Amino acid sequence: MLLVRRRVVLALNAFVEIVIWQVPEPVPPSHHPFKYRLAYVVDGRCVLRYDNERGKGDHRHIGSNESPYPFSTPERLMADFHADIKRWNDEHRDS
Repeated sequence: MLLVRRRVVLALNAFVEIVIWQVPEPVPPSHHPFKYRLAYVVDGRCVLRYDNERGKGDHRHIGSNESPYPFSTPERLMADFHADIKRWNDEHRDS
């Protein structure tokens, strides 16, 4: 069941896309009933993405780096995603 599907424009050159489903069975190797894809796109390039996919589980991409993500709740997922957006913007302010 689709819980959230949202695209929010944050600036002329940046938007976030958030999609979260509640699924009847966890997506292995995840152990929770959610499937998600959260992306931050700047200048047409995805610079930050959180997702879980079969075989990989919960993880995030920051630029070209990928690392495991310790999923706990959808609310914590959103808070972490927004914190990473703020951090990315702070680090790339003068770019």
